[in-house]
Amino acid sequence: MTAVEQQSLEERRLCEGLRRGDEQAFTTLVELYHRPLRRVALGIVRSPAVADEVVQETWLAVIRGIDSFEGRSSLKTWLFRILTNKARTRAGREGRTLPLSALVGDDDGPAVDPSRFLDQQHERWPGHWASPPARWDELPVERLLGREALDRIAQAIDRLPEAQRDVVVLRDVEGFSSEEVCARLGLSEANQRVILHRGRSRLRQVLEAYVG
Repeated sequence: MTAVEQQSLEERRLCEGLRRGDEQAFTTLVELYHRPLRRVALGIVRSPAVADEVVQETWLAVIRGIDSFEGRSSLKTWLFRILTNKARTRAGREGRTLPLSALVGDDDGPAVDPSRFLDQQHERWPGHWASPPARWDELPVERLLGREALDRIAQAIDRLPEAQRDVVVLRDVEGFSSEEVCARLGLSEANQRVILHRGRSRLRQVLEAYVG
């Protein structure tokens, strides 16, 4: 049995247990996803107290709605969709929702510092890298995965603009596919790519400064 098949089987067992009111099934689900759910919620509403409330509302919605879950998506996808919808509703009520144009517009600035490229009039390499990205494959793994580096990344993610933070957390921290992220956040595939690229570029700048 492949890892995907094993995960699918485990999800079916959890769903069956939840529908039976099995407390252990619910406990297992909470142990698997409570912290990731809170992390995503905190990225949207920013307030720890509100994030906790959103996660609790999500668990209540899961208990109440498990009988209507048809399995068209994975249990994990369904769970995070509930969480994201509730978090965005709370953020909207608190006046934190911004129009998409404000999140991905031209005023966000270039994803990479233009000074790192040769100008378009360069006689041999117009528009090419003048200062290419640092190579990390030659660095000790311990340095890239050390506590200090991970703390720097976490802090940098927290400072990202809201849309970039949401997309980066879902894609690169929680491991959702681009299709799942688009469905959750109501983004087009093109906008999702742009936002993800901007977010990753900002994080790379932080890491380059750290390892450089």
